[in-house]
Amino acid sequence: MSEPETSRWPGVLCLGNIVMDLLVYPVDEVTWGGTRWVQSISQSLGGNGANTSCAIGKLGVRARLWGGVGQDAFGDAALRRLEECHVDTRYIQRLPDPTATTVALVRSDGSRAFLHQPGASRSLFRDGLELTPSLVEGCSVLHIGNPFSILPLRVHLKEVLQQAQALGLKTSLDTAWDSLGEWMNLLGPCLPLVDLLFTNEDEARMLTASSDPQTVATTLHNYGASTIVLKRGAQGCMVFHGPSVWEVRGLAVQAVDTTGAGDCFAGGFLAALQRGLPMQEAARVANAVGALNVQSIGATTGLRDWEQTLALLDPQP
Repeated sequence: MSEPETSRWPGVLCLGNIVMDLLVYPVDEVTWGGTRWVQSISQSLGGNGANTSCAIGKLGVRARLWGGVGQDAFGDAALRRLEECHVDTRYIQRLPDPTATTVALVRSDGSRAFLHQPGASRSLFRDGLELTPSLVEGCSVLHIGNPFSILPLRVHLKEVLQQAQALGLKTSLDTAWDSLGEWMNLLGPCLPLVDLLFTNEDEARMLTASSDPQTVATTLHNYGASTIVLKRGAQGCMVFHGPSVWEVRGLAVQAVDTTGAGDCFAGGFLAALQRGLPMQEAARVANAVGALNVQSIGATTGLRDWEQTLALLDPQP
């Protein structure tokens, strides 16, 4: 186990994919049949579960990741980076399939396109998912990063959330993109079991058929989600918590690569809550984590520790 020795807050168990990202920058145009020179081609840890757990660990809160990688060099590299971020990797399986890999083409404005090979994510949890006492020890929250990315998790999602609640854990879920297009058919029946739901504007539109934040929140509340955090990129976020609505502005920074920003935002939000901050302040911390993230190439490269992250915040609420 690799956790910060100074961590004195309850931990977060993250369930999600682990990916090795190959990032090509900048790619503003692809010329088929030709060669285009680029500034950099780099390798970086990615994956929704990995990114979020790294953010939590870097911010000084216990983070444990439940997932899988291949028995290959990419798997070795992923585990090293997770441990550098103080993530407990004891429950990461080494599988015969290759580590999930994504080629990310990053435009000069920070936007990106992905080419993804699921690899080990296809065989992970084929025998089901069980929250054992040792797995949840020291944790008060189960966070699921992108339930759509691991095929067996699509089958067992509701069951895992029910297990978490039976064990007294709070539940958190970050929707991410559903490449199979099931969206609310899969997620809808599970939302009554989700205490904290993260989604970005594009995902929210696919889930609710609306781009209006209040309509999005009302629809998701009606399905049963307790608290909704709408991630709005450079604009920051909106938090819908019972009758309270907070719009928390983003921080003005020069974006280089937005890969992993939403995952790290969720990690920042959860770490702040675990440290005892109120929800509105957790949103400000999450915005700062996202702002730091987008200033570097790579999904976790821009992460900083708690003090460095707070230093970026505008002193005005």
